[in-house]
Amino acid sequence: MMSDLTHFDDKGAAHMVDVSDKAVTSRVAVARGTITMSPATLALITEGRAQKGDVLGVARLAGIMGAKKTHDLIPLCHPLALSKVSVELTPVENGIEIEATVKTTGQTGVEMEALTAVNIAALTVYDMVKAVDKGMVISDIRLVLKDGGKSGRYTAE
Repeated sequence: MMSDLTHFDDKGAAHMVDVSDKAVTSRVAVARGTITMSPATLALITEGRAQKGDVLGVARLAGIMGAKKTHDLIPLCHPLALSKVSVELTPVENGIEIEATVKTTGQTGVEMEALTAVNIAALTVYDMVKAVDKGMVISDIRLVLKDGGKSGRYTAE
């Protein structure tokens, strides 16, 4: 099992994977998650009445910034030149669904960047309206698509 985990060397010590021999390919990852909240909090956000301002706009920018800073947050992630980061926040019946798409052309994938974008966007929503709803729940953050590289395409749906 340890030999299947690329972030461990032959002695079991964590290390950054050497990707220098990997082919440069187009890579994309899509992640999704949800933040659930009370109907009153959702209305506050969608009607633009949140005291701290445009919750969805700020969360979108925070998610983009989070994707760009993933290597600063997760110790063994490579710094990547991202060619696209998009974060969509969609109000749904009981909260907000968040979807992040990240693209690059490089030697390693962007799954962690997409997952980080969703997390940071959700945390930003929480931060901006926590004064009125401390019971919000961030959940179901998952990778739904990964394409490119040696392992090819993965879809969760």
